[in-house]
Amino acid sequence: MLAETRIPPPVLAELRAIAGAENVRLTDGELTVYARDATPLFHGMPDAVVAPADTGQVARILRLATEHRIPVVPRGAGSNLCAGTVPLTGGIVLSTVRMNRILEVAPQEMLVRAQTGVSTQALNDAAAAHGLFYPPDPGSHTVSTIGGNVATCAGGLHGLKYGVTRNYVLGLTVALPAGEIIRTGGRLWKDVAGYDVTRLLTGSEGTLGVITEVTVALLPKPAISRTGLAYFGSLAQAGQAVSDILAAGVIPSTLEFLDRTCMDAVEQYAHLGLRSDAGALLLFGDDGDEAVLARSFERIAAACAGCGALAVQTAGDATESEALLTARRCTLPALSRLGSLTILEDASVPRPRLAEMVARIDTIAARHQVTIATFGHAGDGNLHPTCVLESAEDTEGIARAEKAFAGIFAAAIEFGGTITGEHGVGAAKLPYLEQRLGTGQLDLLRRIKAAFDPAGILNPGKLGS
Repeated sequence: MLAETRIPPPVLAELRAIAGAENVRLTDGELTVYARDATPLFHGMPDAVVAPADTGQVARILRLATEHRIPVVPRGAGSNLCAGTVPLTGGIVLSTVRMNRILEVAPQEMLVRAQTGVSTQALNDAAAAHGLFYPPDPGSHTVSTIGGNVATCAGGLHGLKYGVTRNYVLGLTVALPAGEIIRTGGRLWKDVAGYDVTRLLTGSEGTLGVITEVTVALLPKPAISRTGLAYFGSLAQAGQAVSDILAAGVIPSTLEFLDRTCMDAVEQYAHLGLRSDAGALLLFGDDGDEAVLARSFERIAAACAGCGALAVQTAGDATESEALLTARRCTLPALSRLGSLTILEDASVPRPRLAEMVARIDTIAARHQVTIATFGHAGDGNLHPTCVLESAEDTEGIARAEKAFAGIFAAAIEFGGTITGEHGVGAAKLPYLEQRLGTGQLDLLRRIKAAFDPAGILNPGKLGS
């Protein structure tokens, strides 16, 4: 059944001419799939979904949309957690699923060029065939697209040692709302010609332009990766261990934590044999050659022991390492079993205040009578407080959860942190953005938005728009 659309028939006809009739979706069933992303509580029905094949088609679609003042929401896999791809005002969802070709792997330059719809995993697989790897490791890497990663400046488990997406983006091809095509940056690590538009577009969440091709840097693939974990009586001890590990001169490739609630949920879900008498779990990992790993793990174990660790366990091989990583990777699905609605957020604080922030989260959760478990990236202070409610119809519980998260974001700012470390602002964090940036900086964001998109068609109601 065709959905009721506000897009004029002549515009629909032109969209079909640009992308092909089979790539313009208008039926209720097809549109419903694109009404949500991975963010609960946000919903918006598009008027059409269009899947272009290349940069030229994207530019023509944007020019047409600008002429007719039709909103356009760029979307990759829709795995983001900030409602960044929900079409809140209807219009066109521009899907990049067909733009899924790896264009070039250049081992001598250690880079890869790809269309924006290539999955992060596929890009890494292409790099691995040449003994290289792409370090950013978002939790959704098997499904998320490289374009979406760039648009949100995705983080992940490797952020402490290797940085996040913006540290690897060398160049972009971008279609602007008026139909212009620009190419920012290029193939070089060093290039300071003009303003850094590449960095500006990285993390812009589809509000300034539509990224169609990316060039990202690669690194040599480490010879060995290994993982371990340490149990502590309290998260305060685990937090001190993080500081001591870094003070010992070790920068682990992975340094994650789970609180007691997360540990219980993971054990009930995956039956990994996690200890039941610990208050926190610290998951650590490193990569390199055998000598590097031996030295790193010796120092990590000593730091953990010095902070009162109940036990320190190190994987003997890759299979055991992957088994330990399961404890972190399955945290969200494990928590999701505790209720029918799971609201996952993120906030970041300076590392020394990590344990204090988790304690504040627990206090806020108790005050608002909601269950909030916390896990995240201990090495870079990025926390994932996760609220579990029994029912998506529990409007009173949702209201309490929203008040709790407002308190959590305020606390993060109070501690010198931020309202989002890696998920992005989208629509979900928009109410808190001025609190984080201030009025002057938010006004600057809006002026930048107007310079790129004077008609305001791109992803309206998101980020600074």
